[in-house]
Amino acid sequence: MTKPIFREPSHFEERRRPYTFLPFRYLDLAGQKLLVNEVGEHLLVPDSTFEAFVSKKLQPDAVAYGDLKAKQMLLDGPPDVPIRMLATKYRTKRSFLSGFTRLHIFVVSLRCEHSCHYCQVSRVSTDKSRYDMTVETANRSLDLVFRSPAPEISIEFQGGEPFLNFDLIRHVVEEAERRIVVEPRQVQFVITTNLALVTDEILEFCRQHKILISTSLDGPASIHNTNRPRPGNDSHELTVRGIERARSILGYDQVSALMTTTKLTLDRPEEVVDEYVRLGFDHIVLRPLSPYGFAVKTKLKTGYDTDAYLRFYERTLAYVIEMNRGGRFFVEGFSQLLLTKILTPFATGYVDLQSPAGAGISAAVYNYDGDVYVSDEARMLAEMGDKTFRLGSVHSDTYEAMFGGELLRTLVESSCVESLPGCSDCALQTWCGSDPVENYAKQGNIIGHRPTSDFCHRNMSIIKHLLRLYHEGDDQLRHIFWSWVNNRPVAELVPGLEAIA
Repeated sequence: MTKPIFREPSHFEERRRPYTFLPFRYLDLAGQKLLVNEVGEHLLVPDSTFEAFVSKKLQPDAVAYGDLKAKQMLLDGPPDVPIRMLATKYRTKRSFLSGFTRLHIFVVSLRCEHSCHYCQVSRVSTDKSRYDMTVETANRSLDLVFRSPAPEISIEFQGGEPFLNFDLIRHVVEEAERRIVVEPRQVQFVITTNLALVTDEILEFCRQHKILISTSLDGPASIHNTNRPRPGNDSHELTVRGIERARSILGYDQVSALMTTTKLTLDRPEEVVDEYVRLGFDHIVLRPLSPYGFAVKTKLKTGYDTDAYLRFYERTLAYVIEMNRGGRFFVEGFSQLLLTKILTPFATGYVDLQSPAGAGISAAVYNYDGDVYVSDEARMLAEMGDKTFRLGSVHSDTYEAMFGGELLRTLVESSCVESLPGCSDCALQTWCGSDPVENYAKQGNIIGHRPTSDFCHRNMSIIKHLLRLYHEGDDQLRHIFWSWVNNRPVAELVPGLEAIA
């Protein structure tokens, strides 16, 4: 038997090509350099390693050399395989574009019996039924929904208070279910409601049709009732009662809640989180105020600057992390979304952090009067008198004119972070996005100006904070973050983790 002949390592080293660069971006973070490739994979390396890398003096036996090559930032051989790998990862990151518009929001009524100080909608009183969507408008809206090529669609009912026009919700659900018999789709229904008017009859219909309930919960009664007043000052009581009622009929995990951060909330984050825990939730999203509707008129009462929000966010996040360290699984939703983008190759479907922006191409809004908008924020802007982002009307415009027209094409072109000034060279771009509607509302144009953008400042600060926590924290914290990404308690992912300090 012939003895195999092995070549000396030097034989292969001599054939190694001098390395070149594949696209990456970088910034200073935590006293080191953060390097990020085209698909969001990242490395944190010492300045000396970075200097050696960019000067093409990094040696092949260095640990960073292999890491940079594995993440397609360094190329020292034929480009075919690395480029194909990058292309596959890029397609995965952009999978949210597949199927086009998936989320369709029906504003079934502007009527509402609440008078929330921060309400983003120009609501009207409960007796003005002319602000309800009609059956004709709903049917024409469904015509457009079913023109979307998406195999899976979500229809969300909003208001005002949508239960004030529940008969129309019933009609849309039943009509959509009739249509999927001949036009097969997977359809998920969601109702966004304050739950004050919910009845067992409504909930039984929701149970039969597998409709999810999303409600608003701003914290304990003293915060919630101040933020969300209604006649009788019992908003919190009705919300809690509605949550319990809905869970008993629909199931525990069929009901979610969303809070809005106001000036009143900033100094009481622990109370807000504790209220969510008390009511059995394992998830909270620290949503900031939006610059639309009544939120603009009441800014002095409810508003704050971005830095105040960021202090609140970091303080709340620290409290939630300590809660997880103590053994209770509880997730901050925006951090969960960003960590998914940072730590995994997968898209999230979150329309506010996409490139191009999700306005119109991922979500569309059908107003009570038949006007169609690229996003809920665009519809709110229209209620303030500015219809810049109106795609058209279900009563007079075709699907092609609205979803293939100049407005939507312009928004797509103007919201690709890869080509926007201030974003194109930003290391965080893959995890961030652009909001042309907010840019327009706050800065006067859809491109926006990054150095003075609250959107940019807020997202960049939170992303950097999460990166610092992840890379500077201990193993337990990293496992906690991964448990959020996987949406499973740490103990299920890492048995015996309690032994890790």
